[in-house]
Amino acid sequence: MSFEFIRKLPTPAEIREEYPLPRNLAELKQERDAAIRDVITGKSSRFLVIIGPCSADNEDAVCDYINRLARINEKVKDRLILIPRIYTNKPRTTGEGYKGIVHQPDPEKKPDFLAGLIAMRKMHIRAFQESGLTAADEMLYPENWRYISDILSYVAIGARSVEDQQHRLTASGFDVAAGMKNPMSGDLSVMLNSVYAAQHSHSFIYRGWEVTTTGNELTHTILRGAVNKHGNNVPNYHYEDLNRLLEMYNTMELKYPACVIDANHSNSGKQYEQQVRITKEVMHSRRLNADIHKLVKGVMIESYIEEGCQKIGEGVYGKSITDPCLGWEASERLIYEIAEYE
Repeated sequence: MSFEFIRKLPTPAEIREEYPLPRNLAELKQERDAAIRDVITGKSSRFLVIIGPCSADNEDAVCDYINRLARINEKVKDRLILIPRIYTNKPRTTGEGYKGIVHQPDPEKKPDFLAGLIAMRKMHIRAFQESGLTAADEMLYPENWRYISDILSYVAIGARSVEDQQHRLTASGFDVAAGMKNPMSGDLSVMLNSVYAAQHSHSFIYRGWEVTTTGNELTHTILRGAVNKHGNNVPNYHYEDLNRLLEMYNTMELKYPACVIDANHSNSGKQYEQQVRITKEVMHSRRLNADIHKLVKGVMIESYIEEGCQKIGEGVYGKSITDPCLGWEASERLIYEIAEYE
C-alpha cells in the first residue's frame, strides 16, 4: 500500500490572499482577543460561553444561528462573552463518518479538500462579518491552523489530540486562548502536562519550516468527562472534580490557572438536554467557592437552531448531523440564566 498524491493544495498564505479578512474585522478581532485574554488572566470578571453546533456543516444555517447569538450578546455583553462554535473539523473515533466541512463542503458528496479549505475560510469570515463575533474552532489538524489563524479567537484541542506532541507544540505558537481537553481516559495529569507544554517555547518542524514559538500563556484546561474501561461515561464537572483540578493546578508552575467546562460529551453522556442542568450546577459551584469561581472561566455548550440530530440527507435546516444539540429556545433561555448568575 502507498500514498496516492492527488494534487498540491494552496498554502495558507495563498488562500488568505485570495480570501482576505477585511481590515475593520481584523481590528475587531484584536478587541475580542483582548477581552478573552482579560478573562483568562483574571483582569475581567466576565464569563465565557462557547456555544454553537457540534459541527458547522451548512454555512447559511450556521450564520443564521450566530446572528441570533449576536442579538443576545448585545443584552449580556457586560457579564458574558459569547464565542460561537464554528467547528469545521470533526474527529471520528473509528475514522468513519462526516469529518467536517474541510473534508466535505457538501456532506452528501465526496471529499473535496480544495473546496473545503475555501468553504471553511469563507464561512468563518461571513459569520464574523455579519455578527461581529469571532469564533472558536477545534484544531484537529495542526497543519491547517494558519488557514484561519487570523480569524479565530479561541481554539480547542480535543480529547483524542491532547496527548499528541504536534498539537501541543503548535498551540505554543498561538496568540489566542487555547483549551486543552482532558483525554478520553479522564487522566487530568495528561491534560495539565499538555497545558504546561503549550505554555512554553519550542523549536520544531511545521509545514516544512524550522520554527520557534514563544509559548502561549493563555493555554488552559477543558473538562469534558471521560470514558472508563467498561465504556461508561464518567462526568468530571462536579464540585469535587473542580476542587481536585484546583489542587493539581496548585502543584504545577502554570500561568493563569483556568478551566472551561464542556457540558456535553461524556459529562452529559451525550444527553444534550442535560447541558442545562450541568451548566447550572457549575454556576452554583462557582457561587459556593471563591477559588472555584476564579478557576472556572466559562462553559462550552453544543447548541443549534433545532434540537437533537439527524442523519445526513434528511435535510432539516439548522439540525446537527453529528452529535445532538440543544435547540435554540432552550439555548437562549440558558444564556440569560447564566448571565443572572454573574
